[in-house]
Amino acid sequence: MLEWLQTSVEAAGPMAQAFFLMLGGAIPFIESYGSSFLGVVAGVPLYITVPFAVLGNIVSMLVLVLGAEKLHNLFRKNKPAAEPSKRKQKFYRLFEKYGVAGVSLIGQWFLPSQITSSMMAGAGVAKGKIIFWQVIAIVLWGVVFAGFATAGINIMGVA
Repeated sequence: MLEWLQTSVEAAGPMAQAFFLMLGGAIPFIESYGSSFLGVVAGVPLYITVPFAVLGNIVSMLVLVLGAEKLHNLFRKNKPAAEPSKRKQKFYRLFEKYGVAGVSLIGQWFLPSQITSSMMAGAGVAKGKIIFWQVIAIVLWGVVFAGFATAGINIMGVA
């Protein structure tokens, strides 16, 4: 089955591979790490896999961060402040403990980068700081998971 997948992906050509890796990177819970991992397993060259998976994740995160303040204001217009949900309270505790860098780097284990970055933007954190640390986290996790996939393939002797 893996051979079939790799043959099909190779036949699709580099443009289609790049497109699907970007699309995967833009989807929450798949993001740069999942898309990079799947790209390597599917036989896409690393020089295509990592940059395009990362690019898709960064673009979707940027759209959400830059639009989060507007969405926050739109939904909160004329509504009294409500008690934050348990999930938001947990997020705020983590944010107070680890800051923007920690939430960006560690947060992807709990929530997608798109959600954590939007929550930080909605909480009033400077967009430049969010974007800086999220880009570092997205690149880091994309490279790490591509490395995991490459190591796994080499250990198993597949491909």
